[in-house]
Amino acid sequence: MNRFQFVDDHRDTFEVKRLCQVLELNRSSYYKWRAGAEARTSARLPTRHWPGP
Repeated sequence: MNRFQFVDDHRDTFEVKRLCQVLELNRSSYYKWRAGAEARTSARLPTRHWPGP
């Protein structure tokens, strides 16, 4: 698990600002990572081609 994922997993319990301070992350870097998370996830998913009938 990377530090950005840790912040994302715990942001409902603790403030993002405080988590970033403790982990020595820039908040802007966290939010940039979060914005690109969906793109990274879709890039890793394999495309399945099902055979026709």
